[in-house]
This record gives sequence, structure tokens and C-alpha cells, in this order.
Amino acid sequence: MRLRIFQIDAFTDTVFGGNPAAVCPLESWLDDATLQAIANENNLSETAFFLPANGTYALRWFTPLAEVDLCGHATLASAYVVFRHVQPDADSVAFETRSGRLHVARDDDSLIMDFPALAAHPVEPPADLAEGLGAEPVAVFADMDYLALFETEAEVRAIEPNMTALARLDQRRGIIVTAPGESADFVSRFFSPRLGVPEDPVTGSAHCMLAPFWGERLGKTILHAHQVSARGGAVGCTVAGDRVRLAGRAVQYLEGSIAV
Repeated sequence: MRLRIFQIDAFTDTVFGGNPAAVCPLESWLDDATLQAIANENNLSETAFFLPANGTYALRWFTPLAEVDLCGHATLASAYVVFRHVQPDADSVAFETRSGRLHVARDDDSLIMDFPALAAHPVEPPADLAEGLGAEPVAVFADMDYLALFETEAEVRAIEPNMTALARLDQRRGIIVTAPGESADFVSRFFSPRLGVPEDPVTGSAHCMLAPFWGERLGKTILHAHQVSARGGAVGCTVAGDRVRLAGRAVQYLEGSIAV
């Protein structure tokens, strides 16, 4: 069987930037083991699979090791593929996912994703967190991920994580580190070694918690974010009650087929 595959760099307008995601449009679901094997073979932080479903698209996301409940950059990449290759006249697309229905709309060269907002609850720093980050955060919060707060962008950039220690943390998806930004409202990095993603270049879904977190602290509903990984990427954030709108650009790097 041959399947179409695209590799899209998300949250950037140039190839080799942002976060690469593989996207495979399907006509029917393959078994879960095959979907996971494709994601593992791609060895990107996420591989997305979608297929038509009653006027929308069913969408699933896989890291090299596991299926996940929410992924921003692979949703952005999937929408890019729909708009460019499947429905070029469409202005918006809806995806049915584990996190409910997610909408993505075109806005000139940007794509705007409508995601659920996540609350950052204060928690005691878990064992192994400071060792894993090689630094002591000011405070720690949690929802789907841990959020470790630091005072400066320089501290976030300087973190050299111990992935073995971070992988020992409990069953939350990953660890966000964040601080006020020098040229953006806030900066962040994201680590998820337990799911086979040591450092994710740009993590859209992490901004579901980051945007409300920083919006409350800065007294803003519209924020500009930078994820300061080696590849880096920009995320526009708008907090609207229990929803977060995440804006970014995307560019196609690869189009081809795979044999399974």
C-alpha cells in the first residue's frame, strides 16, 4: 500500500525553521500498530493522520512512541495540507480529535487555530525536576504538562536538560520552561523524553497553558511568544475565555509517498 506523505515546517515561514511534522492523509484508518510504526519510522516529534469524516476531518497525532491527546504544530501542518492539497478553496477546516473539535482558519499568510485553554495550577516541584533541568525554577505549575517558571530568558536559553532525570517524572506529557521574553511577551522551551521527544522545537499545544498563564500575569489577552529552541518559532496567542487562538505560518518541505 502506498500513502501520501507531506513534511511541513510549522510556526515558521522558511524551511528548516519552526517544527517539522509529517502529515499523512488517509481514506480509512490503518490499525494503530501501523500508525505508530509510521510515526516511529518518521522519527519526528509528531506524525499526523487525518481522513474525511462527515464534513470535517478525523485527526490523530503520534510521537515516535505514543499517541497524544493534543498537538498544535501537527494540527497547523494538517490544516496547511488541507488548504493546499485537499480543499484549496476552503477558508476554514474542522478536525475531530481526542481534545474535541478544533477549528483552523486562514488569515492571509497565517493559520489561526482555536484550542482549549488550560489552567496552570501551582504544585510542589516533583522529584527529579531540578536535576533534570539543571536549574531551580521560581515556581512550578501543572496541567497536561509541568510548567517551570524562571526569571529571565537567559536562564531558559541556558538550560541543558538531563533527559534521563526528566524521563523519570510522572505521567504528565512533558515539561515547559518559561520566562518573560526580551523581544516577546514570553519565551519557552519544551521537553518530553518520556514520549520520545527530547526537545520539541515549537510546541503549539503548550501555549494552551502558557497563553492564559502569561496573559493573567501581564494583563494582556493578545501575546507574542517565542519558543527558543535551536530551530525556534513564533506563536501569536489570543486568550478568549476558555479558548486560546494560536496563530502561525507554515511551509512545505517534502511531498512524497511511503510504502506500508
